[in-house]
Amino acid sequence: MAWSKLKQQLESFLSPTLEGRVEYLSASYRYLPDKTGLCYIAVDKKKVLNISDSLVRWYQTELEIKNDSTIPIPINNEEIEAVRKDTKGNVPEDRLQVIARSRKISEYAKELLSAQSSLSKSNFVVIANKFLSISIEESLESNDILLNILALVDRRVGKKRILNMSEKMQLKHPIVQYFFELRLQTFDNK
Repeated sequence: MAWSKLKQQLESFLSPTLEGRVEYLSASYRYLPDKTGLCYIAVDKKKVLNISDSLVRWYQTELEIKNDSTIPIPINNEEIEAVRKDTKGNVPEDRLQVIARSRKISEYAKELLSAQSSLSKSNFVVIANKFLSISIEESLESNDILLNILALVDRRVGKKRILNMSEKMQLKHPIVQYFFELRLQTFDNK
């Protein structure tokens, strides 16, 4: 599908509150056929998602993610009980939560780095076409960063669903959280 047609279809799915604020931009290399073009997502005329350069933090290592104190990792009782069971009750109560958080952030770090690496290798046009052909639920549940972003700015995702996703969004990549916050702001402005 030609970029202009794809862009038109993507923009037709934008939430009415984000029309004119979110734009899809493309830079292609006409005289370099072996070089793929770059695609950007801009918010209020600022390029916020460019795979190689973004305003959002990109993590380099798993350790960097584990040491980032700004990442909220919610721990529930089931996870603490799983640690208690694994350690056969030989660990003091105050350490159970630390161990549960450590396990969860390790898992989160692996998922986040995997999502980042797939984003850097992905082709925006391929992901956008996939987004147009699958359900909105699949896009929201996906581990693919671009699918999550496209779904969050979609008009088919309403206020109630967005508000119910706040806990799940804490474990998403910072760029996905950015678009989640952007969408939340549109509800505040009404």
